[in-house]
Amino acid sequence: MANTVDYFEIGSGDPEGAGKFYGDLFDWPIGGAGEAGYRMVDGQAGGLMDTSSMGAGGWAIFYVHVDSVDDAVEKAVTLGATVLLPKTAIDTGAFAHLGDPQGNRFGVWQSHP
Repeated sequence: MANTVDYFEIGSGDPEGAGKFYGDLFDWPIGGAGEAGYRMVDGQAGGLMDTSSMGAGGWAIFYVHVDSVDDAVEKAVTLGATVLLPKTAIDTGAFAHLGDPQGNRFGVWQSHP
C-alpha cells in the first residue's frame, strides 16, 4: 500500500481546545492523552499531538505510507522539500515531516513489517 494517504494528525499547543473543536465539528471521538500527551482521533484514523512542550506551532498534516522513510526523505529533498522533523522511530514504525517547496507540511510513514 505504498504511496497512499493513510493517517492524519493535528498538532496543537492547546490539545484540549483542538480536541473539543474537531470532536464537536465532526463528531469524532477523541481518546485520552497517552504517551507524550498523544490522543487518538476517531479510532485509529488520526491523532492529536500536544506540541506545547516541543515549542512547535499547530498543524494539520496527512501522512503518505511509503516503503522507506529514508528513501522518501532523500527524494523529497532532491525535489526541493525541507526536512521539518527528521525520521523518528516509534513502536509501530517510523515517520518524518517535510515541507514541500510551497511551504505545505506533510508526513511520510513507514510501518514495521
